[in-house]
Amino acid sequence: MYIILTGTPGTGKTTVAKILASRGYATITVEELAREHGCLEEVDKDLEVDVDALAKVISQPEEPIILEGHLAHFLPGQMNIVLRCHPDIIRTRLEARGYDSEKVRENVEAEAIDIILSESIKKCLFVFEIDATKLPLDKIADSIERIMNGEIDDYSPGKVDWSKVVMDWY
Repeated sequence: MYIILTGTPGTGKTTVAKILASRGYATITVEELAREHGCLEEVDKDLEVDVDALAKVISQPEEPIILEGHLAHFLPGQMNIVLRCHPDIIRTRLEARGYDSEKVRENVEAEAIDIILSESIKKCLFVFEIDATKLPLDKIADSIERIMNGEIDDYSPGKVDWSKVVMDWY
């Protein structure tokens, strides 16, 4: 079964997935899975995943595998874990990565209005969110392990609210 680890770019998904892999968990990225199944193509010098095609060709593994990526929530999984992060932090991280201003704005706005969380709730019965803004990466990984072990009370969706940030923009 896939355990989906998703969130806006800049929330820490990739680094946390590497920590979980170092702890012995099987992990794979959406890009790796798409490449394996021929669902990855180059468009305008960027790689794009055809998530609809990928969702049709993958089968659920018997053992748990953490499937990481900002598009992972479009794929079938047993549970979705959404990493959240304050939009100002997302902005800083994406600018440091060299994202153009339009892409930074698009991702900051998506985080501020809960896009990935909302999409996850539409696709999966078991959705959890972690506010990764002030947590060290190893503590985020600890939280994911707790969720995977059924300790879910602290991670129900709807606890992270950036609406005040949005209102400050106006």
